This record gives sequence, structure tokens and C-alpha cells, in this order.
Amino acid sequence: MEYRISETPAFKIIGKGIRVTTQDGENFKIIPAFWEECSRNGLCCQLETLAEKASLTCASLLGVCMDYDHDLKELTYFIGVESAKADHPDQLEEREIPASTWAVFESIGPTPDAIQSVIKRIYAEWFPATDFIHTGGPELEVYLPGDPNDANYRCEIWIPIKKMK
Repeated sequence: MEYRISETPAFKIIGKGIRVTTQDGENFKIIPAFWEECSRNGLCCQLETLAEKASLTCASLLGVCMDYDHDLKELTYFIGVESAKADHPDQLEEREIPASTWAVFESIGPTPDAIQSVIKRIYAEWFPATDFIHTGGPELEVYLPGDPNDANYRCEIWIPIKKMK
């Protein structure tokens, strides 16, 4: 799998999160439904107006997997944007993404199928074939401008990594 390495300083995101289970692949059903809800209720448009496209290659929206609980097999999935603004609407949460080294993978094709396929391949193929390990930090889905239903839509998956000792 092709990838590039990127390093970023810590940055803040604002948005909305939900807890999802990863048991039996439920996250691959719940997360697209959450995106649909946020698109329908106007949250995605609201977030895009608050975005400060600073460090993540001009991302429009971010999907962030964070706070993974291995025992409960749950994580927080967060839809947000990069923003350093101190004030934001009350219904939105602010989170910090720590400074990280990332393996960045490209996904081409309509979401959510294309991105889910790449995520599965990262864990099934890429990690076992490299000397990198996951740091346990947040994973990013970086949604670039364009039509996410288009066959040529391009977005990225950012996985926090470090070399094995």
C-alpha cells in the first residue's frame, strides 16, 4: 500500500462526537448513519463555516476515531473541523489532537465504501508488513473538497504511528 509520512504539531478541532461499538463491525454501519444525520441537520455546513484550513491539506471536514476502549470495544467518532477559534456554538465540543507522526493513505472512490476498504487494508495488510505500530492516538479521516459520492473522490486516512522498538 502506498503511503506518506507526515508530522503535525498539536491542533484543535471542534465538532460533535458519538460513542460507537466496534463489535461485529457495527462502527461501519453507525458512522455512515451519523454522517447522514449531520448532513441532514445542517451540522456539516455549520462546521465548514468554522473551519480554519491550516495544516491538513485544506480539509473540509474531519472524521476522527478517538478514545478507544479496548475492554468495551468502543470509541468516540467525532465529526469536526480544524479550528483554533476560542468561541464556538455551545452545542459543539472542542478536542485537541496531539502532535503526531502519521502514515497517510489515500482513498479514491465514493464514501463510505472506499474509505472503509482502505481502513480494513491498513490493519490487515499494511501494519503486518511494516515495522510501524499504532500509537493509540486519534485516527483521522481527512475529507477534501469534492463530491464524496463520486467515483473519483479523493480523501485521506491519517494513522498515528511510531517505529517498533
